[in-house]
Amino acid sequence: MLLSVGEPAPWFRAATASEPEFAFDRAAGRYVLLAFLPLDDAGRGAALQALAANQGMFDAGRLAVFVVVRDPETAASVRDISALRWIIDLDRQVSRLFDRPDGDGMGAPAWMILDPTLRVFAFGGLEHTEAVFRRLAGLPAVADHAAAPLHAPVLTVPRILEPELRQRLIAVHQADGGAFTGVMRDQGDRTVAVMDELKRRRDILVRDPELVALLRDRLERRLFPLIHRGLGFTVTRVERYLVSCYDADDGAVFHAHRDSTTHATAHRKFACSLNLNDDFVGGDLRFPEFGPSTYRPPAGGAVVFSCTLMHEARPVTQGRRYALLPFFYDEAGAAVLAAYQERTAPTAEAISE
Repeated sequence: MLLSVGEPAPWFRAATASEPEFAFDRAAGRYVLLAFLPLDDAGRGAALQALAANQGMFDAGRLAVFVVVRDPETAASVRDISALRWIIDLDRQVSRLFDRPDGDGMGAPAWMILDPTLRVFAFGGLEHTEAVFRRLAGLPAVADHAAAPLHAPVLTVPRILEPELRQRLIAVHQADGGAFTGVMRDQGDRTVAVMDELKRRRDILVRDPELVALLRDRLERRLFPLIHRGLGFTVTRVERYLVSCYDADDGAVFHAHRDSTTHATAHRKFACSLNLNDDFVGGDLRFPEFGPSTYRPPAGGAVVFSCTLMHEARPVTQGRRYALLPFFYDEAGAAVLAAYQERTAPTAEAISE
C-alpha cells in the first residue's frame, strides 16, 4: 500500500462528470470518501449498490464522496451532485497515485476515508465495505476529527498601520470605488483571471509611489521581523499593494480557496490580511482544514498565513470591511515567477502579427 493512516493523500486535477478540470485540494474542510470502482461487473455493481444504499449520509458540508470511474460505460452515464462527484479516470492517472509505486492503478483500495486536511483516516478493500460504511456513520463532527482543539498555523500581529495611514487608504478606495475582480485559473500552461461566484469584493491597486513607499516602510519595520521570528521566513518581495472593500450591500465574500495553486501564483509564499477598520460585522477569516474557528486582526493589525492553506473570508453582513491584501515571497519565488513570465511571453512573431 502506497499510503497509510496519517499520510496526506495526493492532490490531483481531473475531469468530473460536470467539470473538465476539478482540483481535488478544494475538497478539504470536510471528510472525504474516495471510492475506486473495480473494473469487473460484479465488483463494480457491489460498490455502486453500497454507495446508493448509504447516500443518506452524504453531506457536502460534512462528508463528500468522490467516485473514481475507470470504465467508459459508467463514465458515460453518471452525473455530479453537490455531495457526490464522479472522477473520470479512464487512463488511471489518478488511480496510480493511490497504488503501489510500481502499480498500474488497479491496486488502489476500493475505499479510502480522508480527514478534513485530506490525510488518510481509514481504508479498506471491497471486502471491507460494511465496515467502512459503519466507520463513516460513526465519524465525529468535522471540528472534532483530531480529538483535540485545532488552531490554524497563522500569525496575528497588531499595530502595523497607524490610524492616519489607514484612513488615507480607505479614502483612496472610496474616491475610486474599486472594481469587482476575478480569481486565477489555469488554462493549459497559462493562468487567466475569470469571474465566478467564488469571490465578490471591490479592489484597487495603490499606485502612488509615495504611498507605496510608506506602506513598504511600515511592513519592513513592523511586520517582516515578526514573520521571520514566528514563521521562519525572510520576506524580500511584495506582490501588489491592494486595498479591498468587502461591502455588505454587495453580498461580499471570498469562499474557500488557496492562493498559490496556479502557474502564475506558485511563487507566493505568505498572504497578509490587514484590516483598515473595525466597524463591520462578519468578514472574519476561517481555515476549514483546521476547524470552525475564525480569525480577525484588530484595525491596523494583520493575519499572515501560508498561501497553501485553504482559507475563506466570511460574508460581511453589516457595514464595509476595508483591508490591505499583499502577498509576500523571496528571491526563490521571484525566480519561479520569472520562469513563468518567460515561458508565457509572446514571441516576436506573435507581436508582429
